This record gives sequence, structure tokens and C-alpha cells, in this order.
Amino acid sequence: MLQTILGSKGTMKMLVSGAGDIKLTKNGNVLPHKMQISHPTTLLISKVAIVQDDIAGNGTTSNILIIRELLRQADLYISEVLPPRIITEGFEAAKKKALQFGEQIKVSRDMDRETLYKGGQNISESSC
Repeated sequence: MLQTILGSKGTMKMLVSGAGDIKLTKNGNVLPHKMQISHPTTLLISKVAIVQDDIAGNGTTSNILIIRELLRQADLYISEVLPPRIITEGFEAAKKKALQFGEQIKVSRDMDRETLYKGGQNISESSC
């Protein structure tokens, strides 16, 4: 469901509450907030989306889709009788590599008010 929200051609989702209230949204963070979730794994994933939105204000849908694919791949390997411990160790190794890569490519810049203003202006112009 979330994959169809992603991008400029993403589709709106209609959420209907028990009281019949209707909400249309394209925001991936609205869904975890408004849906009644009882499955433990799904609940943890929705908390990731909430924290992502609280910290960065964006990227919730992408985060959920990445988690979904990681779980899909883990399930595939488990069905091929690979021990979950090995999969977990692989995830940990991948996390370390990703963090190292992030440290290597990050760009440190001093941000003054003018730079932030120009960046915001460029974003707003490209979003139209």
C-alpha cells in the first residue's frame, strides 16, 4: 500500500474510521498514526515511521519500504533454512558498512541564514 504513495505520481489513500470519517492522504506518516495496528512487527515498523518523521520530517515511506524489503529477503533466506542468527549478523555487518559509507560521503558545511534560505527557495521551486 505504501509503495503506491511514493513519488510525484503516487496515489492518494482513503482512510475510513469506525465512525465513518474519511481522510485522504499521500503522506506515509499519516497511515501509521491513523491505522489500528495489532501485529507486533507492523507496530514496530509504524514506530520507526513516527520516529523518522519526528526527527527528519520526511522519508517515512522510504524507510518503511526499505524495512519491508529487508524482511522479505530475511523470510526468503529463512525458508531456505538459513539460521536467523546468520541473517542478523549479516544485517549488522551491512549496518556497519552503511554507516562507514555515510561518514565517507557526508559533506560538512557551515550553514548561515542566507544559505538555508537559498536551499529552501530551491526546494520550493522544484516542488511546484
